[in-house]
Amino acid sequence: MNINPTFKRLAVLSMAIASALLSSCDNKQSTEKQTSESEDAHSKKIGVLLVSHGSHSKNWRRMLRATQTDVEKDVLKGGKVSGIKTAFMEYTEPTIATQLKAFDDDGYTDVIIVPLLLTVSSHSFDDIPIIAGLRECASKEEELRLESIAVYKAKAKVVLTPLLDFTTVLEKNVVRRAKAMSKNPSEEGLVLVAYGSTPYNKEWEILMGKLEKTVKKETGIDVLNYSWCGHIVHYKLEPTMKAINTTLEKKKKALVIPILVAVDENFQGRIIGGAIEKVNKGEQIVYRHDAILPDPDISQWIMDISAEYAEKAHKEASK
Repeated sequence: MNINPTFKRLAVLSMAIASALLSSCDNKQSTEKQTSESEDAHSKKIGVLLVSHGSHSKNWRRMLRATQTDVEKDVLKGGKVSGIKTAFMEYTEPTIATQLKAFDDDGYTDVIIVPLLLTVSSHSFDDIPIIAGLRECASKEEELRLESIAVYKAKAKVVLTPLLDFTTVLEKNVVRRAKAMSKNPSEEGLVLVAYGSTPYNKEWEILMGKLEKTVKKETGIDVLNYSWCGHIVHYKLEPTMKAINTTLEKKKKALVIPILVAVDENFQGRIIGGAIEKVNKGEQIVYRHDAILPDPDISQWIMDISAEYAEKAHKEASK
């Protein structure tokens, strides 16, 4: 069958136009999809909330606020995190509830809670998740209410990051501080004084074991003892005194290091300082009235964990 050449050219031209239109439609749909995904990602407004226990000590609170100041510029760099705040679980404002409400009022869609706590405790396992509305427990909520601790369920999506013992920052911290105090490792023993926890004593024992293993390996100090100074021992001096005396039975000097987040006059002063005074061994005891903070490794960890969780939130929004 003979096909009119003019008709043939028109058919080919029609097919080309149809193909171009289809391609244009596909490109438009692809562009619309990318624009939609971009809008979803940009619609995310993510905040970071640094949470710590809280203290009556102004100096203690100042050190925690200084940590926010130290990391703020880097946490906000890149635009994936829009704001950062600090909250205290108890004793003082701003509380967790206050800051979560502030994020809600400012239209945040997500809040990443970074607990500046050493290891698992009733605060990390029960209190903070319940205060932030991530868990429900009527009896615990009533207990918190009686302690004047507000519970707030945010409109924003709230997630909790791991604690400080998730990485090796605490081991590095203690090694650095021990080396700064040490003069002759073969003649020295180390005494670590931490808060402790009654219901989670096993977990705190494990943490101290990790610190002991790393310190011995990195410093050459082969005698290490530890004691609790918190509620688990009713804030008594005797456990710290015992740890110091046990160390001095084997070594000429005891290096005493507080495994406490920040400096609180009650703990570093009255309890640890009081125990050292009662032991009364003069220059045999080396003690610095310091704490875990400030620490560049912990600041870097806050930046890294914030970026990691913010990235997850943006990826979820783009799906």
